[in-house]
Amino acid sequence: MVDICLLGCGGGMPMHFRSLSASLINYKGRKILVDCGEGTQVSMRMVGWGFKTIDVICITHSHGDHTVGLPGLLATIGNSGRTEPLTIIGPKGIKRVVDGLRVIAEYLPYEVNVIENPKNLFLNIDKETLEIKENKGEINLSTLEVDHSSPCIGYSFYFNRERKFDVDKAIANSVPKKIWRYLQKGEDVEFEGTKYFCDMVLGESRRGIKLSLITDSRPTEESVNFIKDSDLFICEGTYGDDLDIEKAIKNKHMTFREAATLAKKGEVKKLLLTHFSPAMIEPNEYIDNAKSVFEQSFLGEDRLIENLKFI
Repeated sequence: MVDICLLGCGGGMPMHFRSLSASLINYKGRKILVDCGEGTQVSMRMVGWGFKTIDVICITHSHGDHTVGLPGLLATIGNSGRTEPLTIIGPKGIKRVVDGLRVIAEYLPYEVNVIENPKNLFLNIDKETLEIKENKGEINLSTLEVDHSSPCIGYSFYFNRERKFDVDKAIANSVPKKIWRYLQKGEDVEFEGTKYFCDMVLGESRRGIKLSLITDSRPTEESVNFIKDSDLFICEGTYGDDLDIEKAIKNKHMTFREAATLAKKGEVKKLLLTHFSPAMIEPNEYIDNAKSVFEQSFLGEDRLIENLKFI
């Protein structure tokens, strides 16, 4: 199961009733944070998922409402006792931004690695740490360059589901029981001079869980394929009112209706709207603009938790 918490659903500036952009993914006890707006730590403390197990921080772009919370968070993670390396991922130029923000978080008890504008990465939980692998992993992380006023990327996470162990198949292939557990993990094993392959004991592939996030951006055709068949699509809805379309175009954001249209074209299962303009006090007044296009459209709210289960 994959849990995701919308730590903050605001854009532009923090409000006393709405925190800035941040989403926290919890998988097998390890954490991936997407964006880190001002005050992210406050929501994290309220949720109670902990700081030490954040292994990867994904930044969509360099604007302050998505990054200003980083220095304090990095310091808090250090104070939590973390010593393992932490990875920050972002668009082109993110290393310069991180280095600048770290002027006030220079001394940390762990290494910070920065990866700029990757297309595909593979994450694997190894020895209670989420590590980046070269060719395969439990989580496939993909990015897409989107249309915003600064270099910006969307993120898609595919959580692979383990293939079911087939006892009958293992017996039919004369696989020794002593190595079943290694083959079940997808590893090929040489035992007593004979090579055994994981396909000798595993059943058919099973569908995993796909989670996609796009903020901030105008809708693009490339985004449709990127979010295709997502179990959950978290998308910016800076403007709820259809009459704000000119503002959306000018500022490189989306209206509720545009986000819902994107979700419909991408055939996602559920849309969560987020990144609300400070001028939009009551987003619920405009939710019908999204639902009239895509029924499974819902408003995000600070500290809302979604549980995604393997089917």
